[in-house]
Amino acid sequence: MIPVVVRSTEEMLKLVPNELREASYALGVPKWKTISRIVLPTAFSGIITGILLGLARVMGETAPLLVLGPYSKSINTDIFSGFMAALPTMINQDRSEAVDAAVNRVWAAALTLIVLVMVLNIGGRLIARLSKVSK
Repeated sequence: MIPVVVRSTEEMLKLVPNELREASYALGVPKWKTISRIVLPTAFSGIITGILLGLARVMGETAPLLVLGPYSKSINTDIFSGFMAALPTMINQDRSEAVDAAVNRVWAAALTLIVLVMVLNIGGRLIARLSKVSK
């Protein structure tokens, strides 16, 4: 997640017009104050968007692991001894007794992810709305 967030933050900071920075410097404002009072508030909504996209990407990539991990036949903690259970071997196993529990778990995980993404989205919109730069 960190490279995605850093790259999107960098791009949002580049989108802030140089004229704003130059006008601030022309008025004699120190560089640190220009960054904290002009550049960051201008790019804040884009930075929040990048953070939310990074979080959504991480949640989307880890969801299958969280859902399917506990249903593996065995988990090998030593990579040099025995075979590691994998998704293709899990699919071919006859596990009819665990099908109902697996279906319920998948639906619960999907609902949890949808609620998390919705809460993050609403939070990001509220933060972006409350942090508008006043003219």
